[in-house]
Amino acid sequence: MLKKIYEHFEEATCVVLLVIMSILAFVNVVTRYFIQYSFAFTEEVEVACLVWLTMLGAAAGFRRKIHLGFDLLAIRFPNLGKNILFPLASILTIFTVSMLIWFSIAQIRIEIDLDTMTEALNIPHWLYTLAIPAGGILIIIRIIEAACKELKGGKD
Repeated sequence: MLKKIYEHFEEATCVVLLVIMSILAFVNVVTRYFIQYSFAFTEEVEVACLVWLTMLGAAAGFRRKIHLGFDLLAIRFPNLGKNILFPLASILTIFTVSMLIWFSIAQIRIEIDLDTMTEALNIPHWLYTLAIPAGGILIIIRIIEAACKELKGGKD
């Protein structure tokens, strides 16, 4: 049971976030139509959920190995692809995501130092920015898992 939850964590969380976003958008549309009033907080929460969706979706894509890629060399030279190109691409992607994590943590520090608050809900802005390093860590975990599976033989 725990293995199944771990393997589909991103998808399950994305479903919950999409349901929340859909409900908030629907409520906001209905209130705008009937009482000509908009709930400003709904847009704020939806944008925050969208950042989480992006990061979780990227992690799910790496786990499933469905990201777009340039594999001409790997197809033409299968051993080169498996033994050199795939590990190199994984290392470069981990480096890139690590830089994203690094700069997002710097952004969080700035937001904490400046004590920035969100417009509508007046909560610390860094709570929303936290989605980037948290999602980045999950992406790195999924890249490592996919790379290990590929190097062991590509079987799921």
